[in-house]
Amino acid sequence: MLNLYRRHLRSCGHSLRTQKKCGCPIWVQGTLHGKWLKKSLDLRNWEAAQKLVREWEGGGGAQTVPVKAACERFLTDCEARHLGPAQLGKYKLLVAELKAEFGARPVSAISVDDLRSFRESWELSAISSKKKIERLRTFFKFCQESGWTHTNPARALKPPKDTHTPTLPFSNSEIEKIVWAIEVYPERPRGRRSQVRAFVNLLRFSGLRIRDAVTLSKEKIQDGKLLLYTQKTGTPVHIPLPTSVLNELEFIPTTRFYFWSGHGNPKSAVSDWQRSLAKLFTLAGVKGHAHRFRDTFSVDLLKAGVPLESVSVLLGHSSIKTTEKHYAPWVKSRQISLEQSIEKAWKLSD
Repeated sequence: MLNLYRRHLRSCGHSLRTQKKCGCPIWVQGTLHGKWLKKSLDLRNWEAAQKLVREWEGGGGAQTVPVKAACERFLTDCEARHLGPAQLGKYKLLVAELKAEFGARPVSAISVDDLRSFRESWELSAISSKKKIERLRTFFKFCQESGWTHTNPARALKPPKDTHTPTLPFSNSEIEKIVWAIEVYPERPRGRRSQVRAFVNLLRFSGLRIRDAVTLSKEKIQDGKLLLYTQKTGTPVHIPLPTSVLNELEFIPTTRFYFWSGHGNPKSAVSDWQRSLAKLFTLAGVKGHAHRFRDTFSVDLLKAGVPLESVSVLLGHSSIKTTEKHYAPWVKSRQISLEQSIEKAWKLSD
């Protein structure tokens, strides 16, 4: 038998644990199908809590689906939706951790406190933890929609405070150092220096993510323009390339892909190029990573007066809000408007 009770907040003036008109969290404890249960219902409405408990005691299917089985069904659904390899890989990692943490426990028996304890084991940065919580909410929403649980306990997890770091493109002096470092980059194997030069300039003048640059194929460049669907969002991107970059790509001996053999896992090829860029940055005496070329591409366009909407399309962002979050401080028209407003204010005060 299950019993409902309220855990009153300090600010609440009530003390009766069965107070029905109170707004404090409702908990349940007792025996359900031979198992001891004590958990928060993530509810504050007494009638809704009573209805939920009656459903549990009535033998609804919510108590019979273990986390392990739910994870398998969730992954199958993700694959059926044809999610990208990167996103699917992150979901696979999450469900592996959920299986190890909760195993055969029923999905409906997982409480908010269980997930808080699960989160305490993560050794992630604030932004990575925030993204993982979003994936956790997606998983439990899938379980809720499938009728395996009546609540989504992950919704009650508060994301960590994320202090957004402003985008920092390469400065002109850093670009000069990188260009110099290319000329002294080890020529092993033969032609490697030319390949590195082409790769760096492709990143610099196309704004591609490193995975899209590594897996770039010859048929994606037509009439001096690059056309592809970005790996991360599937958004079509059409980018004119400078003649110098096109010439450098033309001289790379390849059958189909410029910077990848076409065999093996693309992720391994990306890791190889990340190591090559790290070596290049060390030679140049510059702190950097591949994404800073993308930032440089974006900021150069914005400083030249290209509208934020156009830059968002070129970057393959699914929403302009993403572009605005990272690059709003560099929008030239906005900066000019701010400067004019301040100058006007000073003139009025004279």
